[in-house]
Amino acid sequence: MITIKKRAGIPIRMRKAIRLVISVLIPLIAGAIGSIFTSSAIPTWYAALEKPAFNPPNWLFGPVWTALYILMGIALYLVWTSKGPRRNAFVWFGAQIVLNALWSILFFGLKSPWLAFIEIVLLWGAILGTILAFKKLSTTAAYLMVPYICWVSFAAVLNVAIAVLN
Repeated sequence: MITIKKRAGIPIRMRKAIRLVISVLIPLIAGAIGSIFTSSAIPTWYAALEKPAFNPPNWLFGPVWTALYILMGIALYLVWTSKGPRRNAFVWFGAQIVLNALWSILFFGLKSPWLAFIEIVLLWGAILGTILAFKKLSTTAAYLMVPYICWVSFAAVLNVAIAVLN
């Protein structure tokens, strides 16, 4: 006979599924918050800005960010279900996800590329801190964050280029 372990009346498989959904929703919600400030500024303020030649087309940002948010969520899930002290990893993740949403508010909402650039440098540091904290608990989780830090590195260069040009 196969038995399913339960904790607080919820089967382990169900708890893991719930944790996965929550883990993926957290970054997607942060992205949705950022998009509130982004979507209205794209056709107006952002369209009028001078941009560098390496600026990607607008349609690319949505799919890239969605994929990155999903990878972040899976990484968070792997850490959440790992053994060991996770508090430090959760603090780093929380800091970077708040900074992630804040960047859109500063750049698109306040229309302040220079302030957003200062903030994206802090975001980059928080992502690195998250990667290092995740690595102690799950190498896979740390690797899942690498595309994110690479994209944010590119975004920082793009951000400063836009700030200089405008």
